[in-house]
Amino acid sequence: MRIQEILQLIPHRYPFLLIDEVVDFIAGKSLKAIKNVTADEPFFAGHFFDNPMMPSILIPEAMAQTLAILASKTMQAQNIDVGEGVFLFAGIDNAHFLQSVIPGDQLMIETVLGKSRSNFWKCSSTASVGNKVVCTADLVAAYSKSKQ
Repeated sequence: MRIQEILQLIPHRYPFLLIDEVVDFIAGKSLKAIKNVTADEPFFAGHFFDNPMMPSILIPEAMAQTLAILASKTMQAQNIDVGEGVFLFAGIDNAHFLQSVIPGDQLMIETVLGKSRSNFWKCSSTASVGNKVVCTADLVAAYSKSKQ
């Protein structure tokens, strides 16, 4: 899934769109996405000038965006109209930050769907650079039928 389809599924736009490409998707199960971390990201100017690193909190945000894409695509596969709805980041548990992410890294985000009930979707997500895990977290997204 390329950026054009991603832009149709979630409302995020530059500079807050943190997914560049979806490389694997299984409806109702999992999704793998890539974030190419480039030196010209706006957050590197202030975090930190002499030692640029991606703010750790943006990694779970990227994970939440993968959950929103996974849930949207799963709903579409089940012939459920997503319509004007939007997925909102509703919760995070068990977040562990294990390594810094720096310019030039390619962040691979793997999201596995857990329980979904009503309008709430849960997942476990792992972000890696190469073969090193940089962050793990359990996330919750809430589907709202109208854009907020």
